[in-house]
Amino acid sequence: MTESVTQPAAADDLLLREDAGGIATLTLNAPKSINALSEAMLEALITTLDDIAADRSVKAVILRTGGKHFCAGHNLKEMSQRRQDADGGFQYFQDLFATCSSMMLRVVRLPQPVIAEVRGIATAAGCQLVASCDLAVAADNATFATSGVNIGLFCSTPMVALSRNVSRKQAMEMLLLGEFLPAEKVRELGLINRVVPDADLEATSREMAQIIVSKSPVAVRVGKEAFYRQAEMPLEEAYAYAGRVMAENMMARDTEAGIHAFINKDHMPEWTGE
Repeated sequence: MTESVTQPAAADDLLLREDAGGIATLTLNAPKSINALSEAMLEALITTLDDIAADRSVKAVILRTGGKHFCAGHNLKEMSQRRQDADGGFQYFQDLFATCSSMMLRVVRLPQPVIAEVRGIATAAGCQLVASCDLAVAADNATFATSGVNIGLFCSTPMVALSRNVSRKQAMEMLLLGEFLPAEKVRELGLINRVVPDADLEATSREMAQIIVSKSPVAVRVGKEAFYRQAEMPLEEAYAYAGRVMAENMMARDTEAGIHAFINKDHMPEWTGE
């Protein structure tokens, strides 16, 4: 059995990291603010995601909450205080949203797949964080919203990730109405993969992560990057790109060993990651 290691990923323990069996579990640990994406929380996530990107022992990531709720989005109290700055806070807000976008892009570009494990609410940038993850499993008590419109702040940056997960009409309905939707409804929309009883949430996300860990890390790494890159391309360009990716993937040692085992009806090899 692999010994697990828990360590703080930022000052004040806003984010906790536990590694075990090739899985890094990141726990949002600011329940008093409903895990709001404060400046400090964003910094903790960016630092930790960069560390994981360079850590070849990590094959999958689970992003979860240590409290009753996943994430309430940006820290509105912190943001409101900055409106008093000399320039009205405009430059601060531009920098803040750029930092948040940079963090979301890190989730997408991380070599390892990221699974959102959601309970309670995921709203505004919290919903964006779920949409940015590669997979998402939610407890049946979870609710989702892009509710900024309700307070006069349209969820423009959450819109980017949301509109790449669900259809335009459904995304616009969430963005314009700002309603909280139950987990089963957003599963139907395509924002999350599975809905399970709260008691089964952690076991379900870990099972998904363990399945990913059992695959060739080369195939997973190559496949994740290719998935997002081809999604932004015209059809013909996407096929040409994907063909090159598959050709390169065929040259990997893991691929050679896996195909050999399949042809010879043998057990899959121990993946080397090469």
